[in-house]
Amino acid sequence: MNNGIIVLDFGSQYNQLIGRRIREMEVYSEIVPYHTDIEEIRAKKPKGIILSGGPSSVNSDKAHLIDKEIFALGVPVLGICYGMQLTAHLMGGKVSRGAKAEYGKSELKLTQQHPLFEGVPQNSCVWMSHFDEVEIVPDGFEVVGMSGVKAALVNDDRKIYTVQFHPEVSHTEYGGKMLENFV
Repeated sequence: MNNGIIVLDFGSQYNQLIGRRIREMEVYSEIVPYHTDIEEIRAKKPKGIILSGGPSSVNSDKAHLIDKEIFALGVPVLGICYGMQLTAHLMGGKVSRGAKAEYGKSELKLTQQHPLFEGVPQNSCVWMSHFDEVEIVPDGFEVVGMSGVKAALVNDDRKIYTVQFHPEVSHTEYGGKMLENFV
């Protein structure tokens, strides 16, 4: 596969859309089950990994978990929605049930500049679809976007970037730009 993007599938209704958005940038993308063995992922030599959204809660007994080694492969990782919550959970943060479920448009306010959001205005409309939210940010991560909840966390040293919203859907203004910046 060399230099493609792997999308780990956690059951999001938007997985195929993520893959399509990447391919529209003329970059190969492959969607694989979340439980794909880490050695199989390593052998594919991806240039980046996307952790998709999904209907699970990281706090459930049936949570879809991954090997933390995914973050040590030395390639950028983008966590989307459940992918953000899973990343925060695995890295020592705390994910809790939100005061209310969010489904629909929300306003993203960037709290600082970051390359993931280059070309994105400070305020824009994003598409949310979640119950849980990151309550406590893991060590080494910074909040770079808010929308009433922590909407974007980054750890530049480890090349880990996460968003609570769905950049792959057309309802997210500048979502394509964000994905392009990641790729």
